[in-house]
Amino acid sequence: MSPRRTPAAEALYEITESQHGLFTAQQATECGYTLSSHAHHVKAGNWLRLHRGIYRLARFPQSEDAQLMLWFLWSRNREGTPQGIYSHQTALSLYELSDAMPAKLHMTVPSSFRRNSNIPSVLVLHWADLDKADVEAMRGVRVAKPLKTICTLADEAMASQDLVTQAVEEGQKRGLFTRQELRRAAGQPQTPAWLAQVLSRIAK
Repeated sequence: MSPRRTPAAEALYEITESQHGLFTAQQATECGYTLSSHAHHVKAGNWLRLHRGIYRLARFPQSEDAQLMLWFLWSRNREGTPQGIYSHQTALSLYELSDAMPAKLHMTVPSSFRRNSNIPSVLVLHWADLDKADVEAMRGVRVAKPLKTICTLADEAMASQDLVTQAVEEGQKRGLFTRQELRRAAGQPQTPAWLAQVLSRIAK
């Protein structure tokens, strides 16, 4: 018979279920684990330390999305709330609107976001204050919506016109955005003229 979980272990497991087995030191403490016990659980093999202040339950099933969650938790502010939003090429890949698999993870963080330590080499950060309407939850993390992602890549010239056009066409076929949203995006002043034409054509 397996040992019965303590209330702290039960509370922590509930959190990790939606975070692919990952959790922060702050979350563990809030569940009832004292700070002095964290090192013990790592040494005992109960927890795996993935990054400063971020752990994974050793027995939790491995997940392909664990890396997304790791850096999402890394982006937390002092209150423990993640600030990062996956965007650009990473978001395009998550929506399967591109066959390209970016070597690094692109994440947009608020303009006020700061870190005293070095930015992990796996991340490419973009500083911008995204509207809540342009963000959605996906795989337990936050991701810039498809049309926002496409417009950003075009505006910042970070993808070819052919790739962006294909992404718009595929997204429209799959119902990822409406014709009304396409028309609205086409009318935005920051939308490049060539993309505005593409959006208007597909919205017809």
